[in-house]
Amino acid sequence: MTQRAKIDTDGSEIADEPPVVHRVAGLTSAEVAERVARGEVNDVPVRSSRSTVDIVRGNVFTRFNAIIGVLWVIMFLVAPIQDSLFGFVIVANTGIGIIQELRAKKTLDSLAVIGEAKPTVRRDGVSAEVSTSEIVLGDLIELGPGDKVVVDGEVAEADSLEIDESLLTGEADPVVKKPGDRMMSGSFVVAGGGAFTATKVGREAYAAQLAEEASRFTLVHSELRSGISTILKYVTWMMVPTAIGLIISQLVVKDTNFKDSVARTVGGIVPMIPEGLVLLTSVAFAIGVIRLGRKQCLVQELPAIEGLARVDVVCLDKTGTLTEGGMDITELRALNGSDEEYVRKVLGALGESDPHPNASLQAIIDAYPEAEEWRCTESLPFSSARKYSGAAFSEGDGENSAWLLGAPDVLLKAGDPTLTEIDHLNEQGLRVLLLARTARELDSPDVAQDADPTALVVLEQRLRPDAADTLSYFADQNVAAKVISGDNAVSVGAVAGKLGLPGAENTVDARHLPTEQAAMADELDRNAVFGRVTPQQKRDMVGALQSHGHTVAMTGDGVNDVLALKDADIGVSMGSGSEATRAVAQIVLLNNSFATLPSVVAEGRRVIGNITRVATLFLTKTVYSVLLAVLVVCSQVEYPFLPRHLTLLSTLTIGVPAFFLALAPNKERAKPNFVRRVMRYAIPGGIVAAAATFTTYLIARAHYSGPGALDAETSAATLTLFLVSMWVLAIVARPYTWWRIALVATMGGAFLLVLVVPWLQDFFALKLVGVTMPWTAVAIAAIGAALLEVAWRWVDRRFPA
Repeated sequence: MTQRAKIDTDGSEIADEPPVVHRVAGLTSAEVAERVARGEVNDVPVRSSRSTVDIVRGNVFTRFNAIIGVLWVIMFLVAPIQDSLFGFVIVANTGIGIIQELRAKKTLDSLAVIGEAKPTVRRDGVSAEVSTSEIVLGDLIELGPGDKVVVDGEVAEADSLEIDESLLTGEADPVVKKPGDRMMSGSFVVAGGGAFTATKVGREAYAAQLAEEASRFTLVHSELRSGISTILKYVTWMMVPTAIGLIISQLVVKDTNFKDSVARTVGGIVPMIPEGLVLLTSVAFAIGVIRLGRKQCLVQELPAIEGLARVDVVCLDKTGTLTEGGMDITELRALNGSDEEYVRKVLGALGESDPHPNASLQAIIDAYPEAEEWRCTESLPFSSARKYSGAAFSEGDGENSAWLLGAPDVLLKAGDPTLTEIDHLNEQGLRVLLLARTARELDSPDVAQDADPTALVVLEQRLRPDAADTLSYFADQNVAAKVISGDNAVSVGAVAGKLGLPGAENTVDARHLPTEQAAMADELDRNAVFGRVTPQQKRDMVGALQSHGHTVAMTGDGVNDVLALKDADIGVSMGSGSEATRAVAQIVLLNNSFATLPSVVAEGRRVIGNITRVATLFLTKTVYSVLLAVLVVCSQVEYPFLPRHLTLLSTLTIGVPAFFLALAPNKERAKPNFVRRVMRYAIPGGIVAAAATFTTYLIARAHYSGPGALDAETSAATLTLFLVSMWVLAIVARPYTWWRIALVATMGGAFLLVLVVPWLQDFFALKLVGVTMPWTAVAIAAIGAALLEVAWRWVDRRFPA
């Protein structure tokens, strides 16, 4: 709502009376206390993570824990303690999962408090920031550009207040609000300012709940999580009929010792369950959150770590991302014979006219003092869509004037000679604003038409010292960086060029971009720097890139970035950014450092690459366990292993190595088709391991006889399975580093220790008998290892990732 000077009956302005401003005092402290006592508080919790109860429940009460729990109880009843070791491993794993996720929760919650938006509330006539949860019914909440409307309410004061409700209604155009108009929580201010009275708080504000769900809990797509769920579903389908067949085979068909049959049946079922895969995934994510938290990076949605690892295009807003927020005026150029002293007064008055100055206007305020005798009679706040602001003044000497301050190429006609002068400044990376006098009403849609250029304000932007290194990192990682800014294209290109961005010399003015999505996407693929981009265009550009199959991350800190942040695969906001951008972003850089982004990307790649790596280990075990059970059922022989044997093998070839491999550095960009990538290795690996193991077992059955034959047969089969599994581990651990070689060697040494130490031999019931059969087991394992190498290389060629 604009403020106008009073007009006398003869049409002249009454210049000596200031405009009447009705400022609402807000609630008194007593009224606030009374409402708190009545429970009229905005108590909707803003959580950044699962509750402690949910974490414990999610880690303990799983489908596989239930199956293993039942089998564990059975083993306690029928077998020695060493055959129940698998249960203790599950307890330890679950405990590790709970502890790590609780640590991650603590990190997230503490960071969320730091990053939480604090609305400005007016009480007893004094404005102060309070937590969102401290707002009470009837509170007067002040608003400025970029502020999010946190509760439902009614406008009490409005100064050219424009609200974007697109996240709620889908309507892209800002809505001008006047006193008495309804305010919807989840919307945000794009221009102007004002205040509104809270009419619905807490759980009564349905729109608030809706907006909170939309902004905080709509999870980004996690291919890793959905892929693991798909794998577990197929594993369950395979496991159930196989386990039933094994139970019937061992308990009914075979006439052996009942307790031994039960133990071997359980030994066949337990390894089919890839229980550690889910645990390691949650632990990897949790540790990722903790690591990033130490760098002041708030991950509002856990899968966002994964999402950024898959990103191949990063869209960067120049201001606040490549440059620091502040600016400095380097030059003031008067145009058309204007008096520079008078221009300074105009600029000082313009600075005073806007209660919510942006960075450019703040630089003007810092440079030029307020013209005390000038009085603002009407104002037009800056808008990213129109790219200029304005104000009308009574100058104190009976003169009235109206001024516009904004983008020269928007305010001037094409071909104006001043634009050539401005281009030379833009080429140096300087930002230029045009001060122009207008004879039209500020609320006229044609206010900029025929405006008289009066002066150029030349500003220098402060480059972020770490921006060049960050852009270089993305270039090295084959992640395309696109600078998308509302500023002049040449100026943006100059800044990007100073930072070494490839393609910065070819800048594009977004006003000339095609509106058709496919054509826009082609332009975006060909170019790297775009200027004069409107907020809606930013959103369209994100959609165009996604239509070409790109995974897009969008960074920003201003209100003009909100729509694009919301639509991008991953939205990244600066901690000092507007409340609205922090609300819709999945990742908030609380230290406002663009240089933190490589850490987030690296953490995501570590998580995804390593989980893909270790998932192959777990699922190879599942495949060979199912196949062994099927072979046992078909051939009607005793199952070769007790639970203690497979617990030992799983620990040495999967459990311990997987933990280290899951937390190792990994810079490879995440690739799609997680399930396909994992199963193309796990299936041939499992088939080879099962075939080699069962072959050794059958040969051993023919070789040994007598009372201790089954133990000897089991030991030979265990040796083959261990060696083949170790070769799977050796392949998965590639490319080798010193610690990976040491890891594989340590696991091999641990198994050798079990074979040579007498009490460990007895504990695990492993004792190699004779010379012929153990060396036969080694030879079969060597053939299996060779087949693994051939099979995996064939898979790489036949089914490339």
